[in-house]
Amino acid sequence: MNITASQVNELRQMTGAGMMDCKKALVETDGDIQAAIDILRKKGMAKAAKRADRTASEGCVLSKATDDHKYAAIIMVNCETDFVANNADFVKFTKDVLDMAVANRVKDIEALKAMTLDGQTVEALVANQSAVTGEKTELGAFKVLEGEYVANYNHPGNRLATIVEMNKNFAGVEEVSHEVCMHVAAMNPLSVSEASIPQEVKDREFAVAVDKTKEEQIQKEVEKALRKAGINPNHVDSDDHINSNITKGYITEEQGAQAREIKATVPGQVQLNEGMIQNIAKGRLNKFFKESCLLNQVSLVADPKTVAEYIQAADKNQQKRTVQAVLFLFLQKIKHGKHLRKVQANI
Repeated sequence: MNITASQVNELRQMTGAGMMDCKKALVETDGDIQAAIDILRKKGMAKAAKRADRTASEGCVLSKATDDHKYAAIIMVNCETDFVANNADFVKFTKDVLDMAVANRVKDIEALKAMTLDGQTVEALVANQSAVTGEKTELGAFKVLEGEYVANYNHPGNRLATIVEMNKNFAGVEEVSHEVCMHVAAMNPLSVSEASIPQEVKDREFAVAVDKTKEEQIQKEVEKALRKAGINPNHVDSDDHINSNITKGYITEEQGAQAREIKATVPGQVQLNEGMIQNIAKGRLNKFFKESCLLNQVSLVADPKTVAEYIQAADKNQQKRTVQAVLFLFLQKIKHGKHLRKVQANI
């Protein structure tokens, strides 16, 4: 059967597949458009399966809220290269899926995969993108927030988005929640509050703080002993420096040997004050909370107020508020290209 250019173009417009792929499918099905679509879909699924061992570490991240601000969703569709991620058609595909999810207030990623768009499930459409782009494509993540007031923010570039939920509606909530969304995007908090940080994270940070404090106290004693011996600690901070500074005449051979001995013996002789170590470590942990918890961070729009104080000042009715935030960050410097957290706290 003779396949015309118009048939090939029609199939290409319907599927987004390449011209030659469309022509081969039409030849194989004797010009049956629907059968050709099925073949291309199967090929798309096969290509996706063949690419399963590749890393889809790029992609498009978008968020959206309903007009009544009771529901917001955030989505990430992954691909392999930023070339595809920045492609207008790929961004439009991600937006179309998100629009449908928000319109139907889809609850989770499994429900989204089962939703139908243009006669196909979202799961199938995502897989079929492999046939269009030639890259492994997957639905990386999908999260939602629902409450009295939800807001969203999309950072330019389609690689970073946030959604925030307030459990109450108050005058000025639109501006406040939007500013909090932007703050989350800019400051990358680990959690909303200290209470919502997992205990294992707290334990790890405290252990790191204790070890760092001990090392600092030991180093202080080493430097004290070096100065007492008339040796500048900066001249002997490493073996390479010791050798170099002996050559330059900054220290003598004897001083170099003495410095090595001090550095080897003093650490084992230091009597650490455990009470002081614990107190310093607690201070460092509190600093970690201030830098890593959303409500403890200094507000970018109300400095020196914290984010908690900024929200409290905006809401004159001082009833308890609950804030939830989802940070969806897509950057190459983060392993696997994605960073997703949902955190909640009362203020």
